Amino acid sequence: MTSQDKPFQIGDIIMDNRVVLAPMAGVCNSAFRLTVKEFGAGLVYAEMISDKGLVQRNQKTLDMLYIDEREYPLSLQIFGGEKDTLVEAAKYVDQNTNANIIDINMGCPVNKIIKCEAGAKWLLDPNKIYEMVSAVVDAVKKPVSVKMRIGWDEDHIFAIENAQAAERAGASAIAMHGRTRVQMYEGKANWEVLKEVKKNIKIPFIGNGDVETPQDAKRMLDEVGADAVMIGRAALGDPWMIYRTVHYLETGELKPEPSVSEKMDVCLLHFERLMQLKGESIAVREMRKHASWYLKGIRGNGKIRNTINQIETAAELRLLLNNVVELLEETSDQQAEAI
Repeated sequence: MTSQDKPFQIGDIIMDNRVVLAPMAGVCNSAFRLTVKEFGAGLVYAEMISDKGLVQRNQKTLDMLYIDEREYPLSLQIFGGEKDTLVEAAKYVDQNTNANIIDINMGCPVNKIIKCEAGAKWLLDPNKIYEMVSAVVDAVKKPVSVKMRIGWDEDHIFAIENAQAAERAGASAIAMHGRTRVQMYEGKANWEVLKEVKKNIKIPFIGNGDVETPQDAKRMLDEVGADAVMIGRAALGDPWMIYRTVHYLETGELKPEPSVSEKMDVCLLHFERLMQLKGESIAVREMRKHASWYLKGIRGNGKIRNTINQIETAAELRLLLNNVVELLEETSDQQAEAI
């Protein structure tokens, strides 16, 4: 029996399938997660939350803990560089939220996180990984997982040692992105390293990086041997990627891409949820990037995307999204006349 013959499980949490939404900073709030969850994700991750923000009870940070019960199962990710505050934050999440899993971020490559000795900075020291993860595991009841990258740079790829350190410390699962910190999101993800890590640990392993199609997801499971596949940027403006991947993995059938009107309907639903979560002003500003992602790949969308970036009110945004199909037809007619 292979690991894929058994249910995908982290600790005592059993998922419906092997498709996981990645934690994306500034994106994975409850409005986005719920929208993706409804397209069939087996597990969704919340965006990373500062341990110090939680310890200091910063209201903006506490607001990020909101979870809609329809999102379950959910993994809530924290980051930090000091053991005391990381443990205290983990205990707060354990005792005060309905998250199913606590995840520790040791993969974020951005400078402001690295300067806090957090995120990908951990990748240089397997001993620190063991110390920090074991302290968190000992302090909480919920299962603890770890999200990491394969290494700091090409000369410092300690992927196997780091994964084994987390496993020895009591982590219930590991998700790994196949790029180094130096690569950021450029270049190619190294699936060969992911494959070696999977071979050298016994806990569930989630593969991440360059999963852009349902076929890529199947390759991640088959070639890397991952227990589950994590999808990040490919789901931006495209929760159908989650649905199509789940369906493809279960049946081998590739579902068609959604129509423009289907995309706009879901974009509007996403926006209404963001309004409820954050209020009109913030929701409109944040939805600009999401709306552009929903429009990505649609021919003739340039003018509409430019207009979206100028929009200030919910009424304006609703009106525009409800009229995208007609606006695209007008643009197409104008282009045809110009030829």
